[in-house]
Amino acid sequence: MTEKRSKRILLVNDDGIDAPGLKLLEKIARRYTDDIWVVAPDEERSGAGHSLSLVHPIRVRQVDERHFAIKGTPTDCALLGIHEFLGDRKPDLLLSGINRGPNLAEDITYSGTAAAAMEGAMLGIPSVALSQMTAYEQEIPWATAETYAPLVLDKLIDLAWTPGMFVNVNFPNIFPDAVTGIRATTQGLRPPGSFRPVRRVDERYVPYYWIKIAYMAGGELIGTDLEAVADGAVSVTPLQLDMTGHADMKRFHALFPTG
Repeated sequence: MTEKRSKRILLVNDDGIDAPGLKLLEKIARRYTDDIWVVAPDEERSGAGHSLSLVHPIRVRQVDERHFAIKGTPTDCALLGIHEFLGDRKPDLLLSGINRGPNLAEDITYSGTAAAAMEGAMLGIPSVALSQMTAYEQEIPWATAETYAPLVLDKLIDLAWTPGMFVNVNFPNIFPDAVTGIRATTQGLRPPGSFRPVRRVDERYVPYYWIKIAYMAGGELIGTDLEAVADGAVSVTPLQLDMTGHADMKRFHALFPTG
């Protein structure tokens, strides 16, 4: 076990304050410090993305001295933790998760788990999003995250972080003895169409909709997060706040030349 350091760690998630993945993440974080703060939504906010609560007040329920349940988004939780609840000393590290389900490829654009880490990065705090892959009606292999998260965090916790960087980690949907390793990956991209509205009708014959998740096959290009987890490996992807299409800038300068 890594010797405990004088780190301050903020834990956030999108599955809610009572989620088993958050409890597991707190257990893992205690390998590094006892100065742990938990700020999480009061209910599941999966798919919240990088959204803020701007048109209604954010209510807070303080569970104990260092645990807070927020009626808001994961981004709200990161902001309140960093600016309000931790006082004058900001966290040295923000950990978001451990999410129940994948946050791979285009999932990152929807993910409240990734969004909380993104907010940490915007505020200059080293931030890691962690997700345990699973499938509906299957046992969640939490033991994989419990086994491999410390191996990943041991490498990241004292890293010289590039400004604007955050890290996205996905543990494959297998148990620890079947994991093939840990890989540095790029963000993949599945074929379009994984999220579809499904129409239902209630008892008063009024239509309503669910968003169905049915991931499209494909996109497992070499070196991507999708390829890694398909091969049974843990995926570790460095991401950045700068979303500029740098490869296209030459063409755009030609279209819109400056004086």
